[in-house]
Amino acid sequence: MIGSDANRGADLLSLVRLLQLASPALPVGAYSYSQGLERVVEDGIVHDATTAQVWIGDVLELVVARAEAPILWRLVDAAERGDWQRFKSWNEWFRASRETAELRAETEQMGGSLAKLARDLDLVDAEVGEIVDGLAPITLPASFALAARGFAIPREAALAAYLWAWLENQVLAAVKLVPLGQVAGQRLLASLAATIPAIVDAAIDRRDDDLSTFAPGFAIASARHETQYTRLFRS
Repeated sequence: MIGSDANRGADLLSLVRLLQLASPALPVGAYSYSQGLERVVEDGIVHDATTAQVWIGDVLELVVARAEAPILWRLVDAAERGDWQRFKSWNEWFRASRETAELRAETEQMGGSLAKLARDLDLVDAEVGEIVDGLAPITLPASFALAARGFAIPREAALAAYLWAWLENQVLAAVKLVPLGQVAGQRLLASLAATIPAIVDAAIDRRDDDLSTFAPGFAIASARHETQYTRLFRS
């Protein structure tokens, strides 16, 4: 019974750390970004709950699931194994894949903020800290992988948490921009979150040669946002 209680306590602590890492209260500035959603609302492409679900769902399936999620999986795996050369390579791959200045600035700003937080919380030791310095600018997926490693969060759970955090931020942006009611936003979250387990499975199985960020509509929306006259969000 003592052993069982100890295991249960460890599992619950891992869950608590997972919730902390996926929380919108995490001080990395995620609330500042819409990833082009503000532009498509301005253009009338997204104008209600149905069109918001289509847009966010498509970006999740066609952009995040096909590159960002499998790259995070590789970064978490490399961090756990201490394979820092591979870690550096995937961090550079992801940064180079950002199609616009705003998307690149977003991942670098949030990645740098999370890396600093990880240090402040003693989630990285001096050796890993030197490696982080050599990666600068570090991307958000790379910093998230380091934080997950420091919190001893299982790989699959870390990937699911990352996807949830991305999805929640998009829905919160839609609630503000469209605008949507709070209940509509929760319905949207419930519906799209149901796809996360399958995305996790696909990310684990995706081969390096199958990684893709080709999504012209998403890239165009982000690029057009850079010159939008009035903006609430930084991307």
